[in-house]
Amino acid sequence: MVMKASLQLKLGQSLTMTPQLQQAIRLLQLSTLDLQQEIQQALESNPMLETSEDDDNQNPESTDSDNESSETASTEESNTTSDTATDWDESENGPDWSSETDSPDTIPDDLPVDTAWDDIYQSAPASAARNDDENDNDFETRNSPTETLQDHLEWQLNLTPMSERDQAIAHALMDAVDNHGYLTSPLEEIHSGMVDESDEDPLELDEVQAVLHRLQHFDPPGVFARDLQECLLIQLNQLPPETPWLAQARLVITHYINLLGNRDYAQLLRRSRLKEEQLRDVLALITGLNPRPGDTLDQAEPDYVIPDVIVRKHNERWRVELNPEIAPRIRVNASYASLIKRADSSADNTYLRDQLQEAKWFIKSLQSRNETLLKVATRIVEHQQGFLDYGEEAMKPLILSDIAQAVEMHESTISRVTTQKYMHTPRGIFELKYFFSSHVSTDEGGECSSTAIRAMIKKLIATETPKKPLSDSKIAAMLGDQGIKVARRTVAKYREAMHIPPSNERKRLV
Repeated sequence: MVMKASLQLKLGQSLTMTPQLQQAIRLLQLSTLDLQQEIQQALESNPMLETSEDDDNQNPESTDSDNESSETASTEESNTTSDTATDWDESENGPDWSSETDSPDTIPDDLPVDTAWDDIYQSAPASAARNDDENDNDFETRNSPTETLQDHLEWQLNLTPMSERDQAIAHALMDAVDNHGYLTSPLEEIHSGMVDESDEDPLELDEVQAVLHRLQHFDPPGVFARDLQECLLIQLNQLPPETPWLAQARLVITHYINLLGNRDYAQLLRRSRLKEEQLRDVLALITGLNPRPGDTLDQAEPDYVIPDVIVRKHNERWRVELNPEIAPRIRVNASYASLIKRADSSADNTYLRDQLQEAKWFIKSLQSRNETLLKVATRIVEHQQGFLDYGEEAMKPLILSDIAQAVEMHESTISRVTTQKYMHTPRGIFELKYFFSSHVSTDEGGECSSTAIRAMIKKLIATETPKKPLSDSKIAAMLGDQGIKVARRTVAKYREAMHIPPSNERKRLV
């Protein structure tokens, strides 16, 4: 067989992800916190980047090439220091674009030789304005570590006079308390784990019970209980003896807690021999107790959200603008950029040129991210003006493809923009994905958003009769009367998603 060498020409298409495009996509999907860390890392690694608050130390005797580089840096600065905002008017066909530019502070030119840096930029006026008790307390509250339930119990134990033997038992009991304040291990198991057969005076179960009884008087009331019934009885026993309906509440909790849990008020009235008005007062006392005493102390740290977009209504027009606090404004350092020489191919000059190019790419990627985010948020506000004006019941169905077609982008790009990005509205702070929802058909042939249906279900349940709550079938029928076709199982799914209990658990005597 003879092999022949030949040349062939083929025509084809391929998509190549350039480093610049990869960087733009990566920045687009970052959350606010991740973006701030990314910008800080770029500022630390690239000497050509600086924040717009930094001061310019330019040499007045610059060459022509230096001036050209400085003009390039100034152009980049003007691109990154502008805040773009959008006004959406219902009577207009498109958005109104406007920009605002802030000017940075400058360092005084003439300074004494012996002037210290702290003397120039001392923060006395700012600190004096905040030097009051209220601000100091707020700072301590926000920065102090949260006290856990175990810390609170340990503090009380140190103040309680006990023998070393009882303190060992108390520590064993504290180790068995969960975050809700309940004792998770049986006393027999705790006792068996502490028994030492070689001890001349072995530990008795009665000693563990005695220490437990003392610990059950600790704060918060109801802690160290073994079940819900004991937790409520502990709290009732700590109330003043003259508390109204205290004896009747103990009776209900001791003997009829199962009927109370099932909300079988008819049986509860008959067996407790109480009248309906009396039982109502007894239940009011019981519902004032805390079934999870540990939750009052062992609370998780709140997660603070910084909105990326702010929506305001001004002169009957919804204004959409980027939050200027989400990221520092950056620009090219004009002093370092002026050091680059065109015809110089040395290692230092090449390094500076590469860093300048990377800085320009980074600034352009940030600008592209902001423009895309503002464009998508503007279209969302345009589509969901009913929600902003009237609430969740006026929410319209919206999917990613609708916004993608409006801004002429791919759905994957819209998904990246709306993930972990938040919008501050007069009705609260919402993730951009909150405004997207599926639809349910109506009798008139229209569509109703699933978010609006959830709001309707919540409103119907809020206005129901406590003695006879609405079932899922009844809610589905009432929505059907409004022209919304929704099945009973769909109502149940939406109700469970909103953490609303079923009708038998919502039944109340009052």
